[in-house]
Amino acid sequence: MSDRNVFVVGLDERNRERLGHLRGAENYRFHGVIEPAEVYDTEIFPIEDMLARAESQLRAFGEPIDAIVGYMDFPVSTMLPLLCEQFGTRSTSLESLLKCEHKYWSRLVQRELIADCIPRFTAFDPFDSQALQHIGEAGLYFPFFVKPIKSSGSRLGFRVDSPEDFAYAVARLCEGIGTISEPFNFILEHANLPENVRTVDGGFCMAEEIIGGWQCTVEGYVFQGEVVPYGIVDSIRYPQVLSFFYYRYPSRLPDHVQEKMQQLTRTIMTHIGYDNAAFNIEYFWDEIQDRVWLLEINTRIAQSHCDLFEKVDGLSHQQVTVDLALGQVPDMPSRQGRFQVAATFFYRVFFVDATVSRAPSAEEIEALEQRYPGTRISVQVEVGTRLSSLPEQDSYSFALAYAWMGADDDAALEENYARLAEQLHFEFEDIVG
Repeated sequence: MSDRNVFVVGLDERNRERLGHLRGAENYRFHGVIEPAEVYDTEIFPIEDMLARAESQLRAFGEPIDAIVGYMDFPVSTMLPLLCEQFGTRSTSLESLLKCEHKYWSRLVQRELIADCIPRFTAFDPFDSQALQHIGEAGLYFPFFVKPIKSSGSRLGFRVDSPEDFAYAVARLCEGIGTISEPFNFILEHANLPENVRTVDGGFCMAEEIIGGWQCTVEGYVFQGEVVPYGIVDSIRYPQVLSFFYYRYPSRLPDHVQEKMQQLTRTIMTHIGYDNAAFNIEYFWDEIQDRVWLLEINTRIAQSHCDLFEKVDGLSHQQVTVDLALGQVPDMPSRQGRFQVAATFFYRVFFVDATVSRAPSAEEIEALEQRYPGTRISVQVEVGTRLSSLPEQDSYSFALAYAWMGADDDAALEENYARLAEQLHFEFEDIVG
């Protein structure tokens, strides 16, 4: 049997290493499409040019193309259905993907079936001087949350408690929304959209009722119409702020809550018509009301969870993405890893801005990784980095480093990270508090 050619949009060395450990990888050849820096380290996405170059590279390949995959949010997620359609490889349809990624369309579709599990919402034009009035007319009052119709990570998301907060959020949105709205609108031009969605393009924003509680992410896939949730990851925030502290796997949610989320997942993904692709859904559990809220649907595995599945289950859940793209039932193990629990920790500072004057050296990082077996640390800055230049940050903090760690129980995991964090030495100048 000849090797199968799998093309990965934005393939970097870390992911190439992970992919090499997958079941069946000895029979696969992984090829990169589009340089990693174009999708990882930038907020500028010339998507029309990227698609043209990707198509040119794939057409020049002299052998069969068996799969085209990716693990990133925008623009990679939205490029995949177009590329897969061009080359006859497996993917969900562009329309079903946009029913997840276009936040307004997604809420409209969700409201058709699970209205009790979503917040009140409305779309608004951030450039409209009457936007706040229109939001009120839609029945939304302070506090509420605003975010772009299409965003990436937590970028340009704001809690709004007052007219002053709204003015600040709108100013930031108007300044930054074009970097995604323009390429996202290019994608929308290729889709068959209902009229009430077509008029709400990538330049619009969402206002939503505040929801909250215990946050988690259900990782799942659809294979030939069957929706399969296979893991739930808890998302723990820093106290009193919106920034994530760590992701923990497996979830510690009560069994009945996990079952409710899995059933909602099957219901909504079937209704959307999503098929032959991976996804994840972010939920809240309001423990006081015992109520589950659906926050948003992402059309990919969460790349930040790869190490967690590897540590606990034995393999990165990239296994799911590759198997689906090759038309195979995902061969994902369960609880066969080295650790009972694992987490992705975010080492953050809560400045408005600053310049890094000291960052941990490679030798310091290596020593810490050896001190805590199974740990991997990725520092995101170097001396001279201006924090405001970092891509993909939330609106309240800067993530200076990520630490992936495993342990036998939650207490040991948190204690080990606390010790590690004390030894991650950063210094700053020109601090704007």
